[in-house]
Amino acid sequence: MSMLGKEKFITADKGKKKAVILDIKFYEEILGDLEDLRLLAKRKDEATSSLQEVEERLKARGLL
Repeated sequence: MSMLGKEKFITADKGKKKAVILDIKFYEEILGDLEDLRLLAKRKDEATSSLQEVEERLKARGLL
């Protein structure tokens, strides 16, 4: 959902932007994106598995 350009601003007397009003769904999407970024940063140094390794584990568990 792209809301860029649809935000509304609260301005001071001389037009300086003081606050922004966003659609609640867009705001919640931003919060979700921030949480995703936080998790990526936290897990960036974890070991990775190849697709083949994941498929083998899933097959061994009878899930694939």
